[in-house]
Amino acid sequence: MTPEELISHYGLEPIPREGGLFRQTWAGPERPDGRPEGTAIVALLTADDFSALHRLPTDEIWHFYLGDPLELLLLAPDGTSRTTVLGPDVLGGQGIQFTVPAGTWMGARVLAGGAWTLFGCTMAPGFTFEGYEHGDADALTARYPDRAAQIAGLCRP
Repeated sequence: MTPEELISHYGLEPIPREGGLFRQTWAGPERPDGRPEGTAIVALLTADDFSALHRLPTDEIWHFYLGDPLELLLLAPDGTSRTTVLGPDVLGGQGIQFTVPAGTWMGARVLAGGAWTLFGCTMAPGFTFEGYEHGDADALTARYPDRAAQIAGLCRP
């Protein structure tokens, strides 16, 4: 498989502001507040793109599907940070699923040396663009100075 074949097969389109390509594959029934009960997407990142640092008001579950490992940078509200890798080598420490807690800044890229990753994200209640908060490199670097280089590589204006 190639990224181009996957883009065509799934009808992927650019993710506004964040980066990468996606298609929503499910949205649950609408709740009284207007949000869907849940949402799911399939997404693709290539080595020349990234998922910009952002945060959401509810937990988001990331799922690895195909391709090369995906590295997630996580900047927690309490000032701590970490990275986790989603990929096929589960016995070597990579995960096939990871839940990013609500309010955590997250950004992702294909692990160095890789070419592309096909993954998915699920949320309940579901994603809406109103809940998306785009990361600012200067503000995040001031809060997490030990991650400055990674933050610079995962932010867009």
